[in-house]
Amino acid sequence: MNQGEIKIDKEMLPEHIAIIMDGNGRWAKQRSRPRVFGHREGAKSVRKVVEAAARLGVKNLTLYAFSMENWNRPKQEVKTLMKLLVSALKNELPLMRKNNIRLNSIGHTHAMPGNVQNELKEVIAATSDNTGLILTLALSYGARQEIQHAIREISHKVKNNIISVENVDEDIINKHLYTQNLPDVDLLIRTSGEVRISNFLLWQIAYAELYFTDELWPDFTETSLHKAIADFQQRERRFGKTSEQIAK
Repeated sequence: MNQGEIKIDKEMLPEHIAIIMDGNGRWAKQRSRPRVFGHREGAKSVRKVVEAAARLGVKNLTLYAFSMENWNRPKQEVKTLMKLLVSALKNELPLMRKNNIRLNSIGHTHAMPGNVQNELKEVIAATSDNTGLILTLALSYGARQEIQHAIREISHKVKNNIISVENVDEDIINKHLYTQNLPDVDLLIRTSGEVRISNFLLWQIAYAELYFTDELWPDFTETSLHKAIADFQQRERRFGKTSEQIAK
């Protein structure tokens, strides 16, 4: 498939793409505008990228929408982000229905304001029968907290003889993560020039290909996504094996 000058093989799409959407505040600052302006523009990029992923046939897209650490931001900014989230959920439901997208969420969503939780539940329910792209929003999410939660759940079951210690393996751990119904991440994208993971899907990205771009999130477009996927398709994924083994 040819997207302009970008060639994408639809038979080699990453099954699960995760994105750390970074740079809204800096984008606004560069234009001498308040941070909320950057967040609003960032929401537009979310729509473009989600639609682009659905058109390509990507099966899973996970977006780091609000981290556990984001609660430490100024109260007014957090309040604005919650309003934008509710608005986006309401406004994008028709788009999700049109593109056969199923909404999912991971994280400590019980910590979100009541109106956010209610809107989230409504949209998840309204799209539950869709069979296309699974769009997962990581909300009030932290990977370390997710792993702690899994360890507590497994420990409780071991203590009560539901699981034996000898049977605790990767499969058991996967089944106790928030992402238990999702495959491991194949491609992790981070925008804004930052080169770190920021407590995002630490277990699930063990063998992910990492793609970092200097583009700020509001500047990230469909073409940007195509570039990341094209780069992914040029890489040799060995999973601990040698190139010769992969060739065979």
